[in-house]
Amino acid sequence: MSTPEPSPKRPARRSSGAAFLVAAGILLSRIAGLVRQRVFGRYLGISPAADAYTAALRIPNFLQNLFGEGILSASFIPVYSRLLAQGDEEAAGKVASVVASLLALAVGALTLLGVIAAPVIVTIVAPGFHGDVRELTLSLVRIMFPGVGLLVLSAWCLGVLNSHRRFFNSYVAPVLWNAAIVASLVIFGRGMVGSRAGQFQLAIWAGWGMVAGAALQLGFLAPSAIALVKRLRPSLDWRNAHVRDVLGSFPNIVASRGVVQLSAFIDQALATLIGSGANAAMFYAQTIYLVPVSLFGMSVSAAELPEMSQISGATGTPGEVQARLRERLAGGLARIAYFVIPSVVAFLALGDVVVAALFQTGAFGRDGTQFVWLILAGSTVGLLATTQSRLFSSTFYALRDTRTPLRFAVIRVALTAALGALAAWASIRGWWRAQYGAAGLTASAGLAGWLEFLLLRRALVARIGRFAVGARALATLWGAALAAGAAAFALRSFLPPLPSLRILFFRVSPPILVGVIVLGAFGLAYLAFTVALGVGEARSIARRVRRILGR
Repeated sequence: MSTPEPSPKRPARRSSGAAFLVAAGILLSRIAGLVRQRVFGRYLGISPAADAYTAALRIPNFLQNLFGEGILSASFIPVYSRLLAQGDEEAAGKVASVVASLLALAVGALTLLGVIAAPVIVTIVAPGFHGDVRELTLSLVRIMFPGVGLLVLSAWCLGVLNSHRRFFNSYVAPVLWNAAIVASLVIFGRGMVGSRAGQFQLAIWAGWGMVAGAALQLGFLAPSAIALVKRLRPSLDWRNAHVRDVLGSFPNIVASRGVVQLSAFIDQALATLIGSGANAAMFYAQTIYLVPVSLFGMSVSAAELPEMSQISGATGTPGEVQARLRERLAGGLARIAYFVIPSVVAFLALGDVVVAALFQTGAFGRDGTQFVWLILAGSTVGLLATTQSRLFSSTFYALRDTRTPLRFAVIRVALTAALGALAAWASIRGWWRAQYGAAGLTASAGLAGWLEFLLLRRALVARIGRFAVGARALATLWGAALAAGAAAFALRSFLPPLPSLRILFFRVSPPILVGVIVLGAFGLAYLAFTVALGVGEARSIARRVRRILGR
């Protein structure tokens, strides 16, 4: 007998705990990603080999985001979560089995196609590469495509685990992927960085490290996901009603998430035309930029999607269901804003401190720091809009509406491409330096992100009614972030030159020491200001800290 569906009159379940687990997993994976990029920068810096590797790596990133965050999160999780909430584990297992079987077939075809069509792929994603750089990119694409297939299968595991609210494992798994790449760089990097040929060979080894990491990630996730699915067995019964519900939303979601991911490919293609190093510099900047996007935008959206899916399928009047959705949406937006607004200020005012602390070592010098900071500053234009738009899209997916996000994603990408082409053209014509052209690409994406944000918000208000964080609350957060940024900027200006320190077996460089002092002061000042101003999220953090210190 099925258990009753959740009543819309029941108080909304707080998702802060689930969001915390997602954020904790993402934090560990992002720290691993930053370590990977630091090691990568030490050996390859902003070089032609780094350009080729980052161009090839866009493809697994694209497909993992498309299938994991896009297709499976938006189509599979709502249906699977709703069946679990109704107590129909047998039907849920049937859906999971069919989706896994279809995905395995698609992965095989995708891997074969990627290896065969590698020359065409490289021409599309890196039109500015020629000679040995193009050949290296071609080799890396062929090496990485089997890893792409493994990452796509990992996305199915993520969908199952998230539906059962096992969030931590889902998002901490990429630590293994990053660790394998770091290991390949460290093991084979000695003696290879002194020449162009050595850097090219090291990039090949790092490509194999990516494949090994994908296998480790799948091996970590698969056992726990398989154990959760009741009666999991191979099946291609796509005519099942629930499976048809999942597959029916595939085209719109593929197009919607694919269009969004296409924006990154357009930026990369334009960057390869701007000049040597631009593509690698954009990848370093993106590694930093994605930390708040993932920690605060993705964590809240991922935690809310199963909850909103259950609410939208609950019994009760439309008004009651809409009220619960508005409550969850407003709470999620407030949590995102609390963390993303100071991220914008930090990247803009203290971005050179951030970049130097993370990457300035070995082949990655001060010029590279300034290059990446400029691109990172451009990305702050749309950071808040991008993170909050993810929650809007999750709300539409929970409502089983995949067309609305698609329409607005197409508009966003079209505007991004047009503005980005103008920025790149100005660099190609010599009107400004390559650094400004690359920064123009990220700023263009930000402007387009704000347009998408406004369109999504207006459509959602028409669907479920008015919701808002509140202008006063946002003004408070901006004021606190700017005050903390000013204090940290002044501290940096008056800091004397710092020496290197040796702590146990590690040498801590001056850029890292400056980063710890300045960014630590910024974070503490922002927390203190927001606590004093009575911001609820800040007081919740302060209570947790006091409990931890009191133990």
